[in-house]
Amino acid sequence: MDRLKKRADFLAAAAGLRAQADPFLLQARDRRDRGTPRVGLTVTKKTGNSVERNRIRRRLRAAATAIVPQAGHSGFDYVLVARRPALTAPFAALIAELARALERVHAARNRKGSARVTDGDGDGR
Repeated sequence: MDRLKKRADFLAAAAGLRAQADPFLLQARDRRDRGTPRVGLTVTKKTGNSVERNRIRRRLRAAATAIVPQAGHSGFDYVLVARRPALTAPFAALIAELARALERVHAARNRKGSARVTDGDGDGR
């Protein structure tokens, strides 16, 4: 599993598929190649001070390392936008939420091509 490092890759993922989970928002983009999946993390200052942000980042990185190699698809970029609940959620719940979000993103892609996965309120955001 590789990391996303360039801003352009983060912006491209933001324009792609989305799946909302309580501890994070998953954004995904099909690069249309057969490369390994890449993961990027975004943790804003709204989530807490630097100690809390770094703890959230470590937890999400560990969850992604555990799940993305099995549940992620080749040629995809994934961005996890952290939310405050990622700090206190049990690690097993983080892994389960990430696995579910990946399933929803890929199911929506297979069902509708490039449609977005939303939180269910139908507004497309």
